Parts: sequence; structure tokens; C-alpha cells
Amino acid sequence: MKTEPKKVVPAEPARGSLKYLSGFGNHFETEAEPGVLPVGQNSPQKVARGLYAEQLSGSSFTAARCENLRSWLYRIRPSVLHSKFEPIDSGGWRGRPFTEAQASPNQLRWNPLPIPNEPTDFVSGVHTVAGNGESASWRGCATHIYAFNKSMRNRYMYNADGEFLFVPQTGYILIATEFGDIEIGPGEIAVVPRGVKFTISCHQPVRGYICENYGAPFRLPPLGVIGSNGLANPRDFLVPEAKYEKRDSELELIAKFNGKLWRASIDHSPLDVVAWHGNYVPYKYDLKNFQVINSVSFDHCDPSIFTVLTSPSELPGFANVDFAIFPPRWSVAEHTFRPPYFHRNMMSEYMGLIFGLYEAKQEGFRPGGGSLHNCMSAHGPDATTFEKATTADLKPSYVADSLAFMFESSLVFQPTAYALNSPELQKDYLDCWSGLKANFQE
Repeated sequence: MKTEPKKVVPAEPARGSLKYLSGFGNHFETEAEPGVLPVGQNSPQKVARGLYAEQLSGSSFTAARCENLRSWLYRIRPSVLHSKFEPIDSGGWRGRPFTEAQASPNQLRWNPLPIPNEPTDFVSGVHTVAGNGESASWRGCATHIYAFNKSMRNRYMYNADGEFLFVPQTGYILIATEFGDIEIGPGEIAVVPRGVKFTISCHQPVRGYICENYGAPFRLPPLGVIGSNGLANPRDFLVPEAKYEKRDSELELIAKFNGKLWRASIDHSPLDVVAWHGNYVPYKYDLKNFQVINSVSFDHCDPSIFTVLTSPSELPGFANVDFAIFPPRWSVAEHTFRPPYFHRNMMSEYMGLIFGLYEAKQEGFRPGGGSLHNCMSAHGPDATTFEKATTADLKPSYVADSLAFMFESSLVFQPTAYALNSPELQKDYLDCWSGLKANFQE
């Protein structure tokens, strides 16, 4: 008599119980079962315990050694075991070539995405706000927002178009990957590289942002005259220890490929990697560990000093996309307009707010919301902030209880039709500057 396979739902670890390896760009090795990793070679004739050896490459084979990214995975079944992929409705996801709506020089701002009322998992809870470049040519990025309230119990996913940078705004998510588990909440970030399979769980409704990077993988920015310490330090980045799911069941594998979603059936968990070694890995980072560099005399430093991660482009100094933050910090500059200054920029900027009040706009820019200022679109503090900052007593003050971030790209962001027609789009955003009056005295 044929019996149906037993469905096993993997247990979620208790919050804060996960262990990690530390470092950025290191060559790591870890095993969930002792004696599994081969010694002295990558692909032995027979891997210990009957496992399969599989290489995952994040760069070309001939990339310079300092930029060559790859990991060797020792897994229960190879990744080729799944049904034929079929295209499915991409829902709120959008990808190249980002032509469904027209980019404009208008400044745009959105309220937070509501938490859905119906059960919604990560795949169904993502909406693309804007994007640029070509995922097939390793250039550009996309900005997504997510809001969901259900775990991906029987679904797994990988992204063939780029790497995902997760920025939670509310609630904790557990990202179970082929390499092990990562947990992040507000004030933390995680990066899942291109091609790495994962599933996302939550214990409560969650909301946040995603930067999908089509270009060169994120790296730490060069420090230049800052020296050897400062900004994000390599030791504070955390990589998961090996953990595997031995789960036989009727499951679903979602692929994001060429801007669309595809589906295949799979009869086992794709997170069945028992051991691995390499430098192409998912990682997390706590933004509280960012060592802020700023002026201690006068004038306002450029926001580039707040860069956590960068994806360089073919043009030196013009990032494909930067991830920068504006965290709690001391402000001590004398004789200086301290909030972010009025600005027009070659780069295009999408900003989000994780918590608190953004120092350049005390009203209207809400946690979970976002703004988009494309190339050369003027932006800066609102009228209320300007008045306060020009009359403030410039004593040392602490910018507390505020954490904003920016995805900054050298390519123009093309907004999606969803973003331009969303009820969250603030129709009166331009009014925040209407109170700025001419103060010139002849």
C-alpha cells in the first residue's frame, strides 16, 4: 500500500539562539556533521557519508583572486533535482527593463506599506517601487518593499538576477539558507547572494525594504584617508554556521529569473547542505556597530561618509549602488547648518526610515515610508526644519532615536506603475518646501 510522505515542518530556532562565524570576505568553513568536509581537495571521488559535492560560483572562474567568489557545498541531493520550471504570476515583483512607467524629475514620497489582512508570505508580500539597469548585464539595482504575516512553510526561493539586501523596519525575520540560518530585525541587515536558496519565516507581521543589486556584489567601501579603522568593520559581519534540513515532502521552489517569477516542484528541502567552505556566503550586520565618521569642527560632510556597503560600477567613483545609513550620533559642528543641506546630485536616491524622525524632515516622512529623488532633482530640509536649524543654539547635541538609510545609484530609478498609482504615494509632498521664503536683504 502506497503511503503519502510525511510532511515535516522544520522547527524555528528561538530568537537570539543562532551562532555565527565572523568576518567580511573571509574564506569560511563549517560542518553540521563532523568529518564531512574533504581535506586537501574540493571534489573527492566519494564525499563522506554519501553526500554530493557542488560548487556555487558568484563570479567568473577567471576573475582576479581578490574578486573570485565561490563556495563548495556538500549536500544530501544535488540542486538539479526538481521539476521543470514554469512561469507564474509575478505578483508585486517587477524587473528589467523597467519600462511600464516613466521616470520624471519630480520628487516622490510614500507612506508605509500596510500590513496585509490576509495570510501573506514573503513571495506574495513584495512590491517593487523602482529599478534601473539590466539584471542580465550585471548593472543596476531595484528597490522593493515587503509586508507579510505568514512564513514560507513549503516554499523556497532563489534569485538568479542579483543579491538581496534586506532592511527590516518592523518585526524579526528568520532567513534559512543553504548555508545556515540568519535572524534579523529592525536595526540589522542581511545579504543573500545571487543564486542562494532560502526560505523566510516570521512570528509576527513584518515590514521592511530590499535592495536588489544586479551589479558587482556588495563590498566594504575603501577607507582612504580615514585609515584602517572606521565605518563598518569586517569583524562585525556575521555568517551562518552550517545547518541542514532533511525533509522529504511535496514542496515548491520559486526562481526569480530575468525579472520574472518561475515555479518548480521539488520533493525535498533544497536546504540540505551538511557542510560547506568558501567566500560566497550570506551574511548579517548590526547597524549599531557602524563607527560614524563626521566633522568635529565646522561644515557638513558629504553623506558618502555613512556608506556601509558599496557595489562599484565600471566608472571609478560612481557606484552601481551604495547602501548608506544615518544613525544615532553626536552633532558638534560649529557655525554650521547641521541638518542635510539642500542638494542636487548626479546620483539617484531612494531613502527609507526604520525608526524615529529623520533630521531633514520632521513631518511626513514616516517609519516604513520612502522617498525617491532622481538625478539632479532638488531636495533638502523642509521649511520647518530649516527655520529651526538656522536659529538653533549650536551646542553639542546627540541625534538620538533615529535610523534612516539610502540606496544611492548612479543610474536613474524608473518607478513602477504600482508605485505611481499606490494610495501610499503622497500627493502633497512638494508642499513641505512651500514655506521656504526669500530672506535676502539688499
